Amino acid sequence: MLSVAAGSVPAFSQESTDPIKLTLHDWTGQLITTHIMGEVLKKGGYNVDYVQADYLAQFAGLETGDLDVAMEMWETTGRDAMDAATATGKVENFGPTGMKAKEEWWYPEYMKEKCPGLPNWEALKDEKCAEAFSTAETAPKGRYLGGPVTWGGFDDERVEALGLPFEVVHAGTDAALFAELESAYQRKAPIMLWIYAPHWAPSKYKGEWVEFPQYTKECYTDPAWGSNPDALYDCGKPFGEIWKVGWVGVKDKWPGAYKAIKAFTLDNDEMGQMITKVDLEGKSVDDVVAEWMGKNEARWSDWIKK
Repeated sequence: MLSVAAGSVPAFSQESTDPIKLTLHDWTGQLITTHIMGEVLKKGGYNVDYVQADYLAQFAGLETGDLDVAMEMWETTGRDAMDAATATGKVENFGPTGMKAKEEWWYPEYMKEKCPGLPNWEALKDEKCAEAFSTAETAPKGRYLGGPVTWGGFDDERVEALGLPFEVVHAGTDAALFAELESAYQRKAPIMLWIYAPHWAPSKYKGEWVEFPQYTKECYTDPAWGSNPDALYDCGKPFGEIWKVGWVGVKDKWPGAYKAIKAFTLDNDEMGQMITKVDLEGKSVDDVVAEWMGKNEARWSDWIKK
């Protein structure tokens, strides 16, 4: 019986019993991703702590080992911070999560009547189009509702670099961002805002992402690139992977956990369905994670197989 029990749950007795500190941020998908990873590690016999951390500022803790693992670093907004951290040799990219990131300016389909040049970004330079997206607080400028300031994304810089007659207003939280979208959509009110995928919003609401000049690395590093020779960020946001990153010491301190973290993978459809259950159906993150764990035991058991 003892041998059977030992075989059913990996035993990594040679590894540290210190808790593996996983960072938590302020959007539903990241909470789900991180709690799935945490529950899997617990099944592998590890101690886990969840630590609230700023999305970009967390790298200071990851470099020192005060934090261990960040499960979602988006190519769209976090690549510069991630590259700077990995260049120190103190932070490692643990590989892709399997999810693909898209974050960009988005508007409801009903707004195209008032700005028929969309989705081309140059339509937003027209004063009448901008005014169609205005509010009492921003008129005659259009209003762009960005994500929380901690998300980065360079939207303020993008408006200035492209000469857009828009004012950037940052939502305080992820929940506030989508509550405002729901309210505007129901009233057919003007709104332009930051929408990201994987998420339920692009499926629930009919709309389009603005098509800015395509991102290149030079757009963010060389002012001479693009339509404004004196400014950076005169392009859209990059699209791409959502990465797992962490303290470089994880692989030596917890080699089995390191293997499991690298093996972790989800896709956009899975994540979109889980976010829908939390944000739209009112289920708790813990319940949604428990449901996923129950349905995918063979899959995650392979991640922690010794």
